[in-house]
Amino acid sequence: MRERFPPVLILHNVPRAPSDGRRAWAESDAGVLTQVRAVEEALARLGIEHRIAGAANFEDLPAVLSAATEPLVFNLVEGFHADPHESNFVPVIARAYGKSCTGSDTGALLLALDKWQSKCVLCAAGVKCPRGTIVPVGEKARKSALPPGPYFVKPVRADASEGIDASSVVARAGKDLDRAVARVHDEFYQPALVEEFIGKREINVSLLERGGRVEVLPLAEIDFSSFGEDRPRIVDYSAKWLPETVEYQGTNRIISAELSKSAAERVRRYALASWRAIGCRDYARVDLRLTEKSEPYVIEVNPNPDITPEAGFSAVIAAAGMSYDEFVMAILDNALGRLEGRSAGGGPREGRAAAKGKAPYVIRASAAADRGAILSFLTETAFFRPDEISVAREVLDDALELGPASGYQSFTLEADGEPAGWICFGATPCTVGTYDVYWIAVSPRHQARGLGSALINHAESLIRKRGGRISVIETSGREVYEATRQFYLKRGYTESARLKDFYAPGDDKVVYTKTLA
Repeated sequence: MRERFPPVLILHNVPRAPSDGRRAWAESDAGVLTQVRAVEEALARLGIEHRIAGAANFEDLPAVLSAATEPLVFNLVEGFHADPHESNFVPVIARAYGKSCTGSDTGALLLALDKWQSKCVLCAAGVKCPRGTIVPVGEKARKSALPPGPYFVKPVRADASEGIDASSVVARAGKDLDRAVARVHDEFYQPALVEEFIGKREINVSLLERGGRVEVLPLAEIDFSSFGEDRPRIVDYSAKWLPETVEYQGTNRIISAELSKSAAERVRRYALASWRAIGCRDYARVDLRLTEKSEPYVIEVNPNPDITPEAGFSAVIAAAGMSYDEFVMAILDNALGRLEGRSAGGGPREGRAAAKGKAPYVIRASAAADRGAILSFLTETAFFRPDEISVAREVLDDALELGPASGYQSFTLEADGEPAGWICFGATPCTVGTYDVYWIAVSPRHQARGLGSALINHAESLIRKRGGRISVIETSGREVYEATRQFYLKRGYTESARLKDFYAPGDDKVVYTKTLA
C-alpha cells in the first residue's frame, strides 16, 4: 500500500438493467462500468486501498457517503435514473460528508452542462463560439433569431452526443430544421440549441492539472476522410458508442493534429481560456471546430470526460508519454491536496498552497468569465450549504449584469493566472456611511497566502473612498467558523452583536463591525 495515500472510494452511477424499459441511450449509460474497471485496476497496480460503490439515484448518496470511511472519492457518477442532471451535485454532497472528489466541482459541472449558459460565459471571456439561438419546448425556431446556415441542432443540456445523428445537421431554415428541433423537444423534454455549423474539421484538446499547473496535452483531430460528401462530419452518438456502425469505424483520431503553428497556438489558447472560464479542475476536454481558414470555434467544454482506456482522453495521455496509472495518480494527488488544504474545522491551514509563498496577485472588478471559477471555489471551501451557494450565485449574477446599480460591488482576486478569491460588498440601505461585506472567499488552493487579508484591505480602502464609516460582516457562530471569526478579530473587527439560534437551532448569527478612519 502507498502509505501517504488514504483509501479511495470509486463512486459510480448504477446503469439501468436492460429489462428496465427502453433506455434510449443505453450504451453511454453502461459505459461508466468500463471506466470503473479501468480505475480499479490502476489503483490495484498503484497499491492504493480502494472500494467500489454505486448509486442509482441522487437520494442514495447520503447512505453511501455516510457509511464510507474513505476520505477520497474517485467520482465516476455520470447520471441517475430519476434525473441524470442531479449527478452534477455529487462533489458538493461528498464535500458535505468531509470527502474530496476527483474532477471538476459542482459549479463547473452545472455550467458546462448547459450549453447556452456556457456559451455566454465563454464569449464573455473572449472565446469564439458558434452563433446560435435557443428554441423553447413546443416552439419553432424564429428565422429572425437564426444565424446563417447550415445549422447544428442539439439538446441544450445533454452530453455523450446523446440526441445527435446525421439529421442534426440541417442545411437551411424550413421543415428539416423544424423536425430536428421537434425531435429534441420530444426525446429530451428540453429546449433545443440551434447554432451555426462550423467547417469540416474537429479538434479535441485534452487538459490535465498536475503539480499545480494546467497542461495542454497533444492536440487530436477526428479523421473524417472516409465520410462521403453527403455525410455530415460530426461525432454523433453512433460514432461514440456503436462499434458496428460506419460512423464509429470512420472516426479515428489523428494525434497530433496537423495544424499550422499559429492555428495550433490559437487552439491551445482557447482551450486554456475555456478551462478557466468554466472553472474546470483536474482534467477536461475542449472540443473545437475549424473554419476553412483554420479559425477555431469552441463548441463544448467537457469536465470529467470519458476516461475508458479506449476513449480519446486516454489516447492523448498515451501520446503525451504518460501511463494510465500516472494519470490516475495525478488527479488523486490533486484531490488529496484539496483535502489537506482544509483543517478539521474547514478553515485554511498551512499546506500546499502556503508552500507556494505569497505570489503576486491583482484585484480587479469581477468579470463574467470569473463566474464559473468563483462558484466552484465557493463550494470547495466546504463552508456554504447549497442554498447559500444559490444566494451567492444570485448576488454575483446581479453584480455582473447590473454593476454598481445592483447595490453590490464585486471584486475578483487573480493569482497564478486564475481567479483565486472573491469579495462582494455594498452600502447598507437606509444608513449613512455603513457598508456590508456580504461575501468573502478564497480558493482552497490559494489559502494561507494572505489573500483573504488583501481582499478585506481592498474593500475597506474603497469603502473609505466612498465616504464609508463602518464596515459590517456577519457570520455563523458554529464551531466550524471559529477560524473565520478569528480572522475578522485579527483584522480589527469587533463582535458587536450575537443573535442566538438565528440561522438554525444552535447556529447564532455573529455581527462584526469595524470603524474606518
